[in-house]
Amino acid sequence: MALRVAAPAADETDELDELELAERAARGDHRAFSSLYRAHADTIYGLITRLVGPCAEREDLMQETFTRFHRALPKYRREASVATFLHSIAVRVARDHLRASARRHRPDDSLDELVAPDLPPEQWAEIGEVLCFLDTLSPDQRIAFVLREVLDYTYPDIAKLVGCFATTARMRVAAANRVLDQLRRQQ
Repeated sequence: MALRVAAPAADETDELDELELAERAARGDHRAFSSLYRAHADTIYGLITRLVGPCAEREDLMQETFTRFHRALPKYRREASVATFLHSIAVRVARDHLRASARRHRPDDSLDELVAPDLPPEQWAEIGEVLCFLDTLSPDQRIAFVLREVLDYTYPDIAKLVGCFATTARMRVAAANRVLDQLRRQQ
């Protein structure tokens, strides 16, 4: 069963074409890999942005995602769509980044790239508050929260993407919502 991803739904022909491209890329066909990259780069960049926020390393994280994807292609077993396989790699890359950044001081990131300049100042402040809230969560809670509450993934889909049980995904989202409720009561 393929997970629902943030990209537009592909028809069966497109999925078969992607499977063929994945097989060719696994055998070293650079054109096939480039086609997969072009087809998924924008979606992966958006997913990474939603998971880690407007950090300066987003391009590097996207590059790391596609590097891991390329290395993993020979082991790809068609149990999920190519998009789902790629999304699960992107989620792991984002989680690794969040865990590493939690261990070191993180400089204040600019919202310039995330927000349109014509937004009113109160919306800038609101986005800043959301990012501060996300920064208070553990990487696992943050990823589960964003996948569920922002991207509307189901708990079983989240579980498959992050490699946990659906009940664990549900508990992570519930913990994040408790933190959010506490922050709201403090205001």
